[in-house]
Amino acid sequence: MNRWFVVFGAVLIQLNLGAVYAWSLFNQPLIDKFGWAREDVVVTFSITIAVMAFSTIFAGRLQDQIGPRWVATIGGLLLGIGLILASQATTLLQLYFFYGVIGGMGIGMTYVSPLSACVKWFPDKRGFISGVAVAGFGLGGLIYKPVIGYLIELTGVSSAFLYLGFIYAALVVTGAQLLKNPPTVERLSNKRASSSRKSDSDFTPKQMLRTHQFYLLWFMFLFGSMSGLLVISFAVDIGVDMVNLNLEQAGNAVMVIALFNAGGRIVLGNISDIFGRKNTLMVIYGFTALIMFYMSIGSMNYPLFLIAVSFIGFCFGGFLAIFPSITADYYGIKNMGSNYGFMYQAYGLSAFVGPFVVKALPFNHAFMLAGLICVVAILMAKLVKIPSNNYVARLEQKGA
Repeated sequence: MNRWFVVFGAVLIQLNLGAVYAWSLFNQPLIDKFGWAREDVVVTFSITIAVMAFSTIFAGRLQDQIGPRWVATIGGLLLGIGLILASQATTLLQLYFFYGVIGGMGIGMTYVSPLSACVKWFPDKRGFISGVAVAGFGLGGLIYKPVIGYLIELTGVSSAFLYLGFIYAALVVTGAQLLKNPPTVERLSNKRASSSRKSDSDFTPKQMLRTHQFYLLWFMFLFGSMSGLLVISFAVDIGVDMVNLNLEQAGNAVMVIALFNAGGRIVLGNISDIFGRKNTLMVIYGFTALIMFYMSIGSMNYPLFLIAVSFIGFCFGGFLAIFPSITADYYGIKNMGSNYGFMYQAYGLSAFVGPFVVKALPFNHAFMLAGLICVVAILMAKLVKIPSNNYVARLEQKGA
């Protein structure tokens, strides 16, 4: 099987999953139709991201056992069913459950399957192919923005959920049929292995969780994701409050961030294949820290604001491309799906930590804090090392 068909299926899937980032388009129409408070409607997105992240643990383990095609197919159907049911929601609790829980579970089950399959097919280009596989997720909200806006205007917000449910289900299930693990992962790895040093052992999730390296990497992922989401989630508010832009000018940052976010996933993932994951991560954290410090104490006009948020989006994309690869490097690819499911919880938590920090601190103080934790992440990156090749044997002797 041509491994690029797997990549095509992965990108098709991720484009539809990434449409979740266009949730803000539903806020005002739902408020106008049902009279709900804005802060209550926005909770739907937080529930979706939390359920998505938590679901990757179970989806990763399941796809390691039965393969990515079936898991992605089930996830695509769940996503479609969740939105179709959301079209009938008349209360907030129904919306939370249908869109947030069922839809979020569908996204989580589907997200890890194409990513894991691509990494297994491309052991020689793990960083690059991880970036390509998740770039679609970053672009999904941008591509679906006009589609969602058109459907809401034409049919109303509830009917828009209905049509989107059928669209997502059809395209995700179609992409899922192209997913397949390589017939012999070990042989493919030996044939196409890159020269960079990787673990020779395949860790189970239980064994991985007993290594200190996992916790260093987990907090590094948390710090990087939190810093990126701090800017990405509040880009419009930052532009209005700190740079005195109008809503239209500040809104341009959303499109710019989406493009640089997707580009960062591909470019920085590829760079990590050449110069190493740790070296690339330290540069990304360093650059993110500098931008954060500047946004905290420097003066910004419209061009400088766009440049700053673009670089943050670019670096944020790099985190989401490199951490799947470094998980495979450190803990093997046999249990890549379930192992990355645990690693991905750092991203799920960061979606809540960022907004909490902004509520507790003014923007300039929040940026200073984000810059400092990126410096801490650089120090952590210097400490983390690949577990020794006989580590699994020692764990097995201890009954791990």
